[in-house]
Amino acid sequence: MHPERASEVRVIGLSRTRQRMVRVNLVICHGSRCMQRRGTMLQVSRVSRTDVWVTVLLLLLAMCSGVAAAQVSGTGNGSQGSQRASAPQNSAPPDNDDVLLPPEGVNPDKPQDSTATSPAVAQPSDTLNLAVPGREAEKNSSGTFVFRAEVQEVTLHATVVDEHQRLVTNLDRGSFQVFEDGQPQRVTSFRREDIPVALGIVIDNSGSMRDKRPSVNAAALNLVRASNPQDQVCVINFNNDYYLDQDFTSSVSLLRDALERIEARGGTALYDTLVATSEHLMKNAKLQKKIILVVTDGEDTASRDTLEQAIRAIAVDGGPTVYTIGLLGKEREKRARRALRIVAEQTGGVAFFPPDVTQVEAISQQIAHDIRNQYTIGYKPSIPKAEGGYRQVKVEAVAGGYKKLVVRTRSGYYTNSGQPASASK
Repeated sequence: MHPERASEVRVIGLSRTRQRMVRVNLVICHGSRCMQRRGTMLQVSRVSRTDVWVTVLLLLLAMCSGVAAAQVSGTGNGSQGSQRASAPQNSAPPDNDDVLLPPEGVNPDKPQDSTATSPAVAQPSDTLNLAVPGREAEKNSSGTFVFRAEVQEVTLHATVVDEHQRLVTNLDRGSFQVFEDGQPQRVTSFRREDIPVALGIVIDNSGSMRDKRPSVNAAALNLVRASNPQDQVCVINFNNDYYLDQDFTSSVSLLRDALERIEARGGTALYDTLVATSEHLMKNAKLQKKIILVVTDGEDTASRDTLEQAIRAIAVDGGPTVYTIGLLGKEREKRARRALRIVAEQTGGVAFFPPDVTQVEAISQQIAHDIRNQYTIGYKPSIPKAEGGYRQVKVEAVAGGYKKLVVRTRSGYYTNSGQPASASK
């Protein structure tokens, strides 16, 4: 950011008639000091121009106060700062710097094991979700799941399959080994239990999806019916913009009404929608385990975020696992397939590419079954998360009676909301 840059405000997606998610980006500079707040999410049902600018004004005032406080702090610590002048200073690049993903050793154009073409050959969506730090599910006296936090612990949700792609659900704690940046980590918590999830159903509402929506809607509702009754589900329809048409609920009838709000027109703002949905889950979901299911029939044509920026925002510690279903035609299929596969792999999900929309039903049932048969593994990183950076994660499983066990995991996660490390790895 340049010192002379003026305050910048960006507001995305306003509506007077439907419940929307609004993202406000603010950059405030005072002299050589700049503060940035990106992607502040607001949830509104009816938005007026006055409401928007009052909100923006409040955020500006809050951030200006922060800049002033930082300036005072810097002046007050001037004498102490002279003693530390020789210490290296690290600064994070701006949020809009593109970083080619996936980060190390992953070829985006090489098919990965987690890609499925149809339910007949689809491998189970075996997810490792890096969830809210160190929360292990327990039931209280009323039967509600609660989570006890351990500082610095990372929680993984993993599905294991054998060499025949059959689910393996009888492993114990000693069967697993976790690696972060290639270094073995000590497992601190372990269990296999069907815990409820916060699920965001994200459906493409662009013009090309008009004939596909009835089958997709039916499959999405059947996924909800096959899931844990305590799941909390929200529905986001998107084209050029994204609409939160139903907030978290377990009511199938409310979800059906939201899915049936079909306005098939416009383009495809996939990346912006994924970022907004992830932020909504992170900030508003009361359940620790978070899932996004996205169904689309083409590549992104309308987002302001790039694919790399979207992954930086989603693949964070505590972020959701993303399952993608691509109903792709021949036009631009390669680019769309690559994007959907990378999003799924980076977050621990699976990309499915059925040849026909009628197969979405079977895929949704498979996803629901896999989510309900996962292991929860916790570990404390040997390098504290406070040091920031991108962490590569790998989980292996070995057990008697099995020739080969596969644990699919996200490639890794960003600490500190996707900001680069303060020191090189």
